[in-house]
Amino acid sequence: ETMPQTPIFSNMLGSSCSGQVQPDMGERCVDPVYQDGNIVSGSLEALIERLVPTMDYYPDRTYIFTFLLSSRVFIHPHELLAKVGQICIKQKQQLETGTEAEKAKLKSFAAKIIQLLKEWTETFPYDFQDEKSMKELKEIAHRITQCDEENGTVKKIISQMTQNLLMALSTRSQYQEIKEKFRQPATDKSTILKTKPQSTQKDILSVCCDPLILAQQLTHIELERVSNIYPEDLMQIVSHMDSLDNHKCRGDVTKTYNLEAYDNWFNCLSMLVATEICRVVKKKQRTRMVEFFIDVARECFNIGNFNSMMAIISGMNLSPVARLKKTWSKVKTAKFDVLEHHMDPSSNFCNYRTALQGAAQRSQTANSNREKIVIPVFNLFIKDIYFLHKIHMNRLPNGQINFKKFWEISRQIHDFMTWKQVECPFEKDKKIQSYLLTAPIYSEEALFIASFESEGPENHMEKDSWKTLRTTLLNRA
Repeated sequence: ETMPQTPIFSNMLGSSCSGQVQPDMGERCVDPVYQDGNIVSGSLEALIERLVPTMDYYPDRTYIFTFLLSSRVFIHPHELLAKVGQICIKQKQQLETGTEAEKAKLKSFAAKIIQLLKEWTETFPYDFQDEKSMKELKEIAHRITQCDEENGTVKKIISQMTQNLLMALSTRSQYQEIKEKFRQPATDKSTILKTKPQSTQKDILSVCCDPLILAQQLTHIELERVSNIYPEDLMQIVSHMDSLDNHKCRGDVTKTYNLEAYDNWFNCLSMLVATEICRVVKKKQRTRMVEFFIDVARECFNIGNFNSMMAIISGMNLSPVARLKKTWSKVKTAKFDVLEHHMDPSSNFCNYRTALQGAAQRSQTANSNREKIVIPVFNLFIKDIYFLHKIHMNRLPNGQINFKKFWEISRQIHDFMTWKQVECPFEKDKKIQSYLLTAPIYSEEALFIASFESEGPENHMEKDSWKTLRTTLLNRA
């Protein structure tokens, strides 16, 4: 099912010209091809023509978003701008040489072109990061300014648009320059073999013992992370991703950095959960820690923060934690079983997708930000886009672009963009967030050491692993 061409992006792109007149396609109706009022395929040239306004036509917002998002698969932004500029010039010349009535419509035509450029620069500012794109933008702006030289209104609007674009580019550039301080897992844990951690050692429960509060702080961190992900970042999956190994996105490092940073956060949270559990000395306290994280995961689910919920469950399912049978025997696992049911991978995570759909529907009708929160499991979201890309061709056998494919991809990306704009309603606790973001996390090797120290190996395989770990650490000492 394709996304309906209705102005559903108003919250993201702002106001647009009213009146969407479908142009007379005449004999060229075979390119592009329409189905139920939506373009499903077409040549690149025909799709570009549908992007550019005319005197009597302005493209649907949904089409603008979908085409600008997907066009980068086929053409560089600066090349697309050049083609748009050529079409604009041709239309402007036709109006200038036409009747007096047509000449009078030059201002209306200019307003529509400016609106298109405004929506483009606001939604995809990174398309204008290079000099070639900025040069093409200035060239179009210069031509359009000539349509209203008397009162200078167009010139003022273009000036403001350019200023906003430069501010957006500056903000994103500053973020790119801030290198994510990834926590490196602690590897030298030879002291675990000699002395147990002190009972007074700081842990998550000493910082926050309320599962709801911790879930809220995790939601804060999630929303801050996703706020730095943009539509074109996600489109890199389609244009540059060659492999799903370890969920790592291939391609331009500067363009996938935000995705890598968010993926790293998921891994860090999983390892932090495992660290907090494995490094607890006493079984009773360790049981309490496990039950605490189960409650946190449940609160994340209730909030709509599925990414943190999945990270917590993943951390508790890591082998060093899962093997602690004496600890798990004391845990009231009913709530954990419910959580695992929601995240059951069978039938392509059917249960999770049902919950996600419910949260999305709640978000659409919500009156408060608390009910609008939807944070999907990012790895699954990335996989969905990737497989949409893999199972559908970019071009049809006749050479036309398979635009129906890009409707669906852009719909999913638009949903994500809508969810990420929700302002977190919870009060920020810097102390808790600082712990979540900076507390030491163990490497996989260190987790096993702590796990074996807490509950000794139970079979030959575990005994061999424990022996190898001890030998390795003793050789390092």
